[in-house]
Amino acid sequence: MAPLPPGSTIGIVGGGQLGRMLATAAARLGYRTIVLEPQGDCPAAQLCNRQIVAAYDDAFALAELARDSDVVTYEFENVPVEAANMLVADVPVLPPPAALEVSQDRLAEKNFLNGIGLSTAPFRRVDSGDELAAALAGFDGNGVLKKRRLGYDGKGQRLFRNAAPVEAANAFAQMGGVSLILEGFVSFEREISVVAARGADGALAAFDSAENVHRDGILRTSTVPARIPAKTAQAAREAAFAILQALDYVGVIGVEFFVLADGSVLVNEIAPRVHNSGHWTEAACAVSQFEQHIRAIAGLPLGDPRRHSDCVM
Repeated sequence: MAPLPPGSTIGIVGGGQLGRMLATAAARLGYRTIVLEPQGDCPAAQLCNRQIVAAYDDAFALAELARDSDVVTYEFENVPVEAANMLVADVPVLPPPAALEVSQDRLAEKNFLNGIGLSTAPFRRVDSGDELAAALAGFDGNGVLKKRRLGYDGKGQRLFRNAAPVEAANAFAQMGGVSLILEGFVSFEREISVVAARGADGALAAFDSAENVHRDGILRTSTVPARIPAKTAQAAREAAFAILQALDYVGVIGVEFFVLADGSVLVNEIAPRVHNSGHWTEAACAVSQFEQHIRAIAGLPLGDPRRHSDCVM
């Protein structure tokens, strides 16, 4: 992929805060941006060159975005895969739609991670009340029941501790009767994340691991450096790189981990986009995660991810 010349246009699907910060980074590098977002006067629209006000799956709007963009990216992982596939027929879409498919279904995500040799919490597929009862029995009545799709920030989840069979019988219906996944509890010491990137030329780079604290399913603080040994940081970085390589990824990705008592890591989940736990890079690195993402999808060399300061976000 030849680098995009200055003045080229980057399309962004999604107009939230991450889209706003991507548009800012693109402008600093000399690129124009068009945002596709159904909400008028969205955060990204205040800084991009133009907004297409339409639903994410609007065929006419997608055709307009593809026509007027040199490359298209997205700021959240619930972009309809069908929309991404429509775009990719006419314009490069980075990260690739395959990354969306993997990340949008928790079961597919876990199977993908295990399939490339990365460890996760134990899990079971749940498609009925009976399957939930059997899965809970296998986890001694404990676990976190999650919707396979569209859950975020702790939404679409239910916690079980020493659950009785009657709880399982009711819980499936209460969750809407949709496809679910039950994840077993993990005894971990802390949560960390790695924000990493893969360039169009295959180059890899990772920012330092951040130690994260969540409350009620929402990220509260990210601290760098994380309180982890060097071998743990290396294992997390190598896992992130393995994910990037397996997906033939171009752009920035966020990978969340559980750190166990022995220093090993389990992958919790992946986000095929710039990540909330990477906002600290704007303050503590010469190249932020947002610039890194734009550099990657524009075919520019990746920037140096080293931090110049410790940081608490």
